[in-house]
Amino acid sequence: MRIFSCDPLAMEKRQGRKPTRRILLTASERKKLRRVCRRNSLAYRAVVRAKVILQLNVDPCVAEAARVVGVSENSVRRWRDRFLDEGHFRALEDRPRSGRPVEIDAVTRCEVISMACGEPRDFGVLYRDLWTIDSLHERFVKLHPKTKISRTSVLRILHDKQLRPHRVKMWLHSPDPLFRVKATEICALYLNPPDDAVVLCVDEKTGMQALGRKHPVRGPAPGRDRRMDHEYIRNGTRKLIAAFNPHTGDVYAEMREGRTAEDLMQFMEEVAVQHPTQQVHIVWDNLNIHYDGPSKRWTKFNARHGGRFHFHYTPLHASWVNQVELLFGILQRRVLRYGVFDSLEELDDTVIGFLDHWNAYEAHPFNWTFKGYPSQAEQAKAA
Repeated sequence: MRIFSCDPLAMEKRQGRKPTRRILLTASERKKLRRVCRRNSLAYRAVVRAKVILQLNVDPCVAEAARVVGVSENSVRRWRDRFLDEGHFRALEDRPRSGRPVEIDAVTRCEVISMACGEPRDFGVLYRDLWTIDSLHERFVKLHPKTKISRTSVLRILHDKQLRPHRVKMWLHSPDPLFRVKATEICALYLNPPDDAVVLCVDEKTGMQALGRKHPVRGPAPGRDRRMDHEYIRNGTRKLIAAFNPHTGDVYAEMREGRTAEDLMQFMEEVAVQHPTQQVHIVWDNLNIHYDGPSKRWTKFNARHGGRFHFHYTPLHASWVNQVELLFGILQRRVLRYGVFDSLEELDDTVIGFLDHWNAYEAHPFNWTFKGYPSQAEQAKAA
């Protein structure tokens, strides 16, 4: 009796047929392909190719793979052969195509980008501070009359490089040479407060206008936003002085007619009454009334209260280090931005009422994650 091997490849060789090309995947390769099939963000053609390879790993029959996946047999053979010949998953990606001939060369693109990054006056446009797409395209065409480029092409070049020359983003640089030292010192008060001490962020919010409206405000309705006429009536201004506790979220505040040294001194006397025994660390900015001045006002104030007060000054042009600014931002958005106040008394009642509501129901410490520059601050002190 002759015994034949049951190996399909051996049988195909004995029968004189061309051996079927088989795909043998490892467990990690199968897992990667299944992950591709489950992803909704991929192109449909990438999912189809992954399904073809997975099906051929189970059954090498091309006709069966074409039926299961729903493609032609020629497609199955093409991706099978490419996968086996190149031996990696990049074989399933589209190969580069010639496409349309390049009409805008690299030099032209660089020139457009260079103009967009420059000032209009550097290219002969004297009465314009910022480029627009139209002005940039118009000027480029005049400077390069032999180059054909459309407005859409200019827009596409800028978009590819994420260039928006018509936009301006404001920022504030701190020129304080001790910026890192001061910021680190204040952040340490926020993150690691001294024992048996209270930290208070003090500042003044000025220019709060009691603005009435010449015409009544219309409330929102289905299909219509709230409407407010642009004409307003000035009913005066108020100043808010506030002390915010960054560890509890509580705030003590007073509305004042002015922002003088005497107003601030009266406010701080009330703060001292509220904290009669504790050490008090005051964080505030570099306003002139926050310093001693010739009268030594804060030295005398501290002497009257047993030297319990310690004053910490934010870096120049860095008021964001003072956490009370966060509370002022909330007050501005919720109460002042679209508020209508027909008198100063109404403004006072609304602002103080909001802060009372904050203390009663919403007071919480802000999630302060900035730690300053501890290592660099130590180096600066050592130097």
